[in-house]
This record gives sequence, C-alpha cells and structure tokens, in this order.
Amino acid sequence: VQLQASGGGLVQAGGSLRLSCAPSRRTDRFLRMGWFQQAPGKEREFVASISMSGGSGEYVDSVKGRFTISRGNDQNTVILQMDKLRVEDTAAYFCAARRFGRSKFELWGQGTLVTVSS
Repeated sequence: VQLQASGGGLVQAGGSLRLSCAPSRRTDRFLRMGWFQQAPGKEREFVASISMSGGSGEYVDSVKGRFTISRGNDQNTVILQMDKLRVEDTAAYFCAARRFGRSKFELWGQGTLVTVSS
C-alpha cells in the first residue's frame, strides 16, 4: 500500500491550503498518521500527527494555532488545514502512517509541494 498526498500549491503569505492523504487501496486501520515537511537543503521535520482512534493532534511549536490536523471521513485519511501561511512554511510536505505494533512511521507518501510567496 502507498500513501497518496494532494493539495499543495502556490499561495501568498497569510493564505491557506488544505492537504489530504489517503492510502492507494483499502487497508487495515493505521494507528497514527502525520505530516512532515522538508525544505530545500534541510532534513525532513515533523509537523503534526494524530491518532486514528480519536483525540486531538500534536504539533510542532512553529505551526501551533495555524495548522490543524484531522481525520478524514474515510478510514485512514488525514487532512492538514494550513492557515496563516508564512514564507518559511515553503517545503515539500509528506504524509506518513504508523501501523499497530510498530514503533515509528513506516509508510510515506510521495510529497506535495507548498510554496508560500511574500
């Protein structure tokens, strides 16, 4: 199974984008899903994650109050609502999934590019 991310694009600073991620085929429910970002020349970094069983999301400090992660209507789908975007949010965004019994995210999407202009 692969993860498919969509929703990236070009937006002005202060604007919004909505990213979504879903598996390529039906699969057992994931334990947790999340989003990571990788800016040019930098390592991939954690942005947000959420349990697929319930509860609220966890965020890196730099996006708290601006980004919201949520579960989609379909099983194993996750949404990242990105508001008040900043130039420094420009990066490729990757969704990831962690299965039950696993200690880390092991499934990754192909990445979707978010570009925020000033």
